[in-house]
Amino acid sequence: MVGISRDYIDEVVDEKGQLQSISFKNIENFNFAYDVVDRMGREDPDKMCMLWVDPERHERRFTYREMSAYSTKTANYLRDLGIRKGDRVMLVLKRHYQFWFAILALHKLGAVVIPATHQLKKDDFRFRLQAGKLKAIICTGDGDTGLEADRAIEEEGVDILRIMTGTPRPGWHAFDKEMEAYPDTMERVPVNSEEPMLMFFTSGTTGYPKIVTHNFQYPLGHYITAKYWQHVDPEGIHFTLSDTGWGKALWGKLYGQWLCEAAVFVYDMESFVPNDFLSLFNEYNITTFCAPSTAYRVFAKRDLSKYNISRLQNVSTAGEALNPEIWKQFYEKTGLKIMEGFGQTETTLTLFNMYGSDPKPGSMGKPSPMYDIKLVDEDGHEVAQGETGELVVCTDKNVPCGLFCDYFGGTGRREDVWHDGMYHTGDTAYMDEDGYFWYVGRTDDLIKSTGYRVGPFEVESTLMELPYILECAVIGIPDKNRGQRVMAFIVLTEGTEPSRQVKADIMRYAKAHMANYKCPRKIRFMEELPKTISGKIRRPELRRLAGEA
Repeated sequence: MVGISRDYIDEVVDEKGQLQSISFKNIENFNFAYDVVDRMGREDPDKMCMLWVDPERHERRFTYREMSAYSTKTANYLRDLGIRKGDRVMLVLKRHYQFWFAILALHKLGAVVIPATHQLKKDDFRFRLQAGKLKAIICTGDGDTGLEADRAIEEEGVDILRIMTGTPRPGWHAFDKEMEAYPDTMERVPVNSEEPMLMFFTSGTTGYPKIVTHNFQYPLGHYITAKYWQHVDPEGIHFTLSDTGWGKALWGKLYGQWLCEAAVFVYDMESFVPNDFLSLFNEYNITTFCAPSTAYRVFAKRDLSKYNISRLQNVSTAGEALNPEIWKQFYEKTGLKIMEGFGQTETTLTLFNMYGSDPKPGSMGKPSPMYDIKLVDEDGHEVAQGETGELVVCTDKNVPCGLFCDYFGGTGRREDVWHDGMYHTGDTAYMDEDGYFWYVGRTDDLIKSTGYRVGPFEVESTLMELPYILECAVIGIPDKNRGQRVMAFIVLTEGTEPSRQVKADIMRYAKAHMANYKCPRKIRFMEELPKTISGKIRRPELRRLAGEA
């Protein structure tokens, strides 16, 4: 191993290999593209950094030398098109390998990268054009994504540089053909590590997305993500499911993994097909895996004995809380303990079950050594053990590497969430006697019924114990006597038909396993739950549906 991380990171571990503390050094001018990828390209040039596969099983294997060269060629190409330091460029590239060429190239130019999902429609593009003040879009040639972008650009009347992979639309530059003509050497563009490098659009579960800004130090914050949570193997291959349009992709497809000198696996799929997907683990010798809870729910309901996943050493999840019953079912079928973690677009990995520790099913784990975490009440006072409070990051003594810098373009106000020496996450939890944190819900989603506060996730987890429930979401609806009552929206497994009997069985199970005030008073069966384009449940939409019933 080259050991690049040692030049920037000091870590202290105990006799069991558990991380106790971490600090960073020599990072004033740190740039991940030059200081990690290009250096690996020089010092371990033939080591594989990425294995890319499409649904027809066409493969491309990239070494660090190739990734360094292609990203430099792309940087020279983009600079020739007029992109400069500080320009904001949106990448809408699915899981195409060109995403890695482009994001590293923009890092090398000191430009600001804005990843976005290919599922955007015209109005989504319009909002991003207005809020992001974009210089350019680099877009997939697949499907109608480019058409939707063109419609938005025409309506907005903006002059924007358009670049497309694959076969380009009229008015778009041909990325694949044009980039190849450029040299694979360039002089380093200097940056200060506190300058903006990356902007994410949040999921927008409660309204329009906010644009979260991170600086050039952000990649270093994901060293813990890769080494101590995902436990990537420098000689293995790590697979994170996320699309490149979301922050989770950079948690699992780039920064921390390459800081640990591990390879990443990329499956450039059109849709999630469980049978096809599960065959990948054995076929490509995948050693570590990270996916949202939705994927594990699907896996846990299938016969996994048909698939060889014996090479998997560690599995992890984040993005939405994982129900304990799914954790148990997956463990019984595979022997693998799902290591849950928690973070936000504004942060890196904040809470997690560290590799080598004994996770508690359904718990988010313990605070990362990089974060000073508290649970506070509405007045900002720390709550007692076992009591529900809002998760906050204390920043009065230290701002952790990877915590966001600001919101951009008037999409949010930093001071609304970061004040009095604390960043307020808006998520609530409680801590048990062993220091493990348990997710309760968003502050806006807590249900207040007959004087009690009910966390949706607790109710959902109990209902998910029923084998015929595939997904469920719980909200509070108005009640003149209780203030609010609990309503559950439920998706049943294939082959289970909604009926009064099934509804009665669910009610009966809830009353036997939960306090009376937590039990659903109303149930509505759904074919699917309304979700954002990132896959998160849209509870405001559920509240609207409840009002129409």
